[in-house]
Amino acid sequence: MPKEKFVGEYPINASKKMLYPYFSTASGLAQWFADDVNINEDKVFTFLWDGDENKARMISSRTNSLVKFEFIDDEDEDPPYVEFKLDMNELTQEVFIRVTDYNDMDAEETNELYESLIHDLKEIVGG
Repeated sequence: MPKEKFVGEYPINASKKMLYPYFSTASGLAQWFADDVNINEDKVFTFLWDGDENKARMISSRTNSLVKFEFIDDEDEDPPYVEFKLDMNELTQEVFIRVTDYNDMDAEETNELYESLIHDLKEIVGG
């Protein structure tokens, strides 16, 4: 199945500084994004979803702003990735989470998944 790029923006009532650890640390990601997340000494993140392990490297990060994970698949020349970007509307001071997910799920399924995940994150941070 060909991969599709999904981009979703979600307003959240929390500061970028407060949100960043939920995207950049194994413990933060395990609270809302996956069933469990571990990181090894080589800085490879292992995401656990419904008993399936998916390994990824953090290939980009900017403190309080952006985190990008590329999933490791030796057989895939076009690996899936997920990027979390924290943006602020300078006019309204509202913070947005911009999710870019490049995967082989259809866009509607991916949208429903992130609606649910971001809802969970909002409940955790009170945003």
